[in-house]
Amino acid sequence: MIQSKIKDLVAKEIEAIQNIPIDGVVQKAVELIYQQVHQNKGKVVVSGMGKAGQIGVNISTTLSSTGTPSIFLHPSESQHGDLGMVQENDVMFLISNSGKTREIIELETLVKRLYPNIKIIGLTGNPDGDLAQFSDVCLLTGNPKEICPLGLTPTTSTTVMTVTGDVLVVLMMEKIGFTKQEYAKRHHSGYLGSKARGE
Repeated sequence: MIQSKIKDLVAKEIEAIQNIPIDGVVQKAVELIYQQVHQNKGKVVVSGMGKAGQIGVNISTTLSSTGTPSIFLHPSESQHGDLGMVQENDVMFLISNSGKTREIIELETLVKRLYPNIKIIGLTGNPDGDLAQFSDVCLLTGNPKEICPLGLTPTTSTTVMTVTGDVLVVLMMEKIGFTKQEYAKRHHSGYLGSKARGE
């Protein structure tokens, strides 16, 4: 019985991944990041609240370790001075499943007050939310139903966010021709560092 339940839950997560829109938008995000980071010498500033923020930390650190400089900016801390991390050539990468997260909406207002022309990439499950409307490029997750029995806890939604982030990272690595040697320069310690150096 429990094995059947687990299999069903895994199947629903797999279905959600398979329903991520393949619409060419991720390529636009790659081009925008390439332009702002690799040509204009900015960085990717990732932000999200709660579980979305935790996914954002993962996306940001993975971008940095694979040759595309990135930082995570907590949306609440941004209102207490951390907005100073943002520079005019940066690109914002804002994450909100609902597309309505108050702190993310406020961050857009605050960063645009600082740099009116800054570019924004959104990652959301809601094509009608505020985030989708003000983003220059909007990555949609397909808005899957959460496998949480309450339909509330971020579960399936964070899975598709993670996969979308992974796709973006891999395409960026290919875009910049990122090599194992460059990876080793950024990842000195641990098993992965040794593997990258061929040890």
